[in-house]
Amino acid sequence: MTVIVFVSALLGAMAIGLPIAFALLVTGIALMVYLNNFDAQIIAQNLFTGADSFPLMAVPFFMLAGELMNAGGLSRRIVEAAMAWVGHWRGGLGYVAVIASVIMASLSGSAVADTAAIAALLIPMMRKANYNIPRSAGLISAGGVIAPVIPPSIGLVLYGVSGNVSIRQLFLAGIVPGILMGIALMGTWWIVARRDKVATTPKASWNERLNTVVNGFWAFLLPFVIIGGLKIGVFTPTEAAVVAAVYALVVGMFVYRELKISDLYHVFLSAAKTTSVVMFLAATAVVSAWLITIANVPAEVGSLLEPFMDNKILLMFVIMVLVVIIGTALDFVPTILILTPVLVPVIKMAGIDPVYFGVLFIMNNAIGLITPPVGTVLNVAAGVAKVPLGSVIRGVMPFLIAEILVLFLLVLFPELVTVPLQYLR
Repeated sequence: MTVIVFVSALLGAMAIGLPIAFALLVTGIALMVYLNNFDAQIIAQNLFTGADSFPLMAVPFFMLAGELMNAGGLSRRIVEAAMAWVGHWRGGLGYVAVIASVIMASLSGSAVADTAAIAALLIPMMRKANYNIPRSAGLISAGGVIAPVIPPSIGLVLYGVSGNVSIRQLFLAGIVPGILMGIALMGTWWIVARRDKVATTPKASWNERLNTVVNGFWAFLLPFVIIGGLKIGVFTPTEAAVVAAVYALVVGMFVYRELKISDLYHVFLSAAKTTSVVMFLAATAVVSAWLITIANVPAEVGSLLEPFMDNKILLMFVIMVLVVIIGTALDFVPTILILTPVLVPVIKMAGIDPVYFGVLFIMNNAIGLITPPVGTVLNVAAGVAKVPLGSVIRGVMPFLIAEILVLFLLVLFPELVTVPLQYLR
């Protein structure tokens, strides 16, 4: 009955048009009333506790780092380097989009920011070269959702905080799955685009290729700084976010000199707006998470999933299918904050590594960013490309299928995540 109250309150609040954050508060109040334990003071205390978290401080700094990278020229240099190396291949701009997505994912951790930056740079070139623009926008969208999987990832931070799981280990575990997503997208692009008659860019000389690498050196260095620092224990994930933001600010202003003092107000304002939404969601999620624990919802969900508890692969398969379905209706951050406190106790009872589950869970939610009807990243790509959303939805389908196949490949073969993690820990 508690699960029914929880789901009914949440869906009912969303159905009447309440923002997700307020829907979570309504859900918490509904559970309190059902348990005959309503206390406004508890709600206020949990709201404060939800925002008062050192690991969550990584969120604003990673978001700021992403804004600074785009404004400071780091993103553009990554695309230019990829262009020089693979732009002359048939369909080369598609491979550029995927390579740039993987590299930029290791810089910002924001799917929306990466998609907007890459689409703004590549879509005009693709249009001029006679590419299928809806399909190209679909590819860029699918590449953009690699960002929440490869560290640094805002999604992994939120999952780690909500589920009390090591963020450092989550970051390290996300590297291989993110790379596999990129490989799958490149293979799919080769299949769907090989018959297109598109113009190819002139092959760059070795000097030109090396020059783009040298020009982008400071951009390419940042992932090694972050991952290396985490691996050897120089800084925590939260401190890594601060390092990334300061690094992007210094490089953009004093090395590349594309970031002006006059730009900083707009960059900080944009990052603050996005951060405020995420942090308020995180705070309200703590209210419902506390009540989920008090109401023993995980035990009820565990009893519903009990027929699958003896088979870890089957249990993971069932959960992943459910999350895929939920991801078509809910956005990325709310899904993480709502489901993490419910599912983490269940997978722990089943003996599944919460780090392994977390990476697949975040990957699944990231894929939800390109599944209609919500598809936040699809809307961004359609807006930048100036094409109807429906045509981008059709264009993304082959790449969406490829990423879902990678997800379920990792369900069948968890060693692809757990074995590399043993060497990275």
